[in-house]
Amino acid sequence: MKKTLFLLFFSVCANFSMAQEIAPKLKTLVIGQFDKPDERYAIEVAITDLFTKHGIPSIPSLNVIKQGSDPSILATDSLQKELKAMQINNIAIVNVRGYDRKFKISDKEGNLKDALGRTSIYHIYREEATSVSFEFTFYKEGSMVFRDILKCSNISDRDSVIKRIRKKLPKRMAKKWGKN
Repeated sequence: MKKTLFLLFFSVCANFSMAQEIAPKLKTLVIGQFDKPDERYAIEVAITDLFTKHGIPSIPSLNVIKQGSDPSILATDSLQKELKAMQINNIAIVNVRGYDRKFKISDKEGNLKDALGRTSIYHIYREEATSVSFEFTFYKEGSMVFRDILKCSNISDRDSVIKRIRKKLPKRMAKKWGKN
């Protein structure tokens, strides 16, 4: 009986591990829409790290396009094919919505090309601000599938903003993003 249970358990584990190897590891491309390269890099790396730790394989856009390049080139057919070859099926765009706690999720739905063509007029941190609202927009196959706002308060500098994102985003992902 013990041998039968052991063999059954072993075969289930072996089948599960083979299925994990065969199934493609689809990834999310994280794009930070910021004018300053250091802000873009800081946000993309922080978000990518958080996503990966919570089971969402992801890479920063700086691994796909050169620093200083216009992110709107990611909407071109040739780069979309390249992204598919890299097994990237989702795109997450992160930008600052503003420095107030009253911002709501935008109801304007746009395509990926329009979203990548926009630039952010805000920085991660502003001297007078005590809070900042980040907007996360997710696209799959060029169409928007989900949008959310993350509000970070009690900030005093750029490092405290990154620290707040690292603290609040996992809770937000578990609470709101699990349904999508």
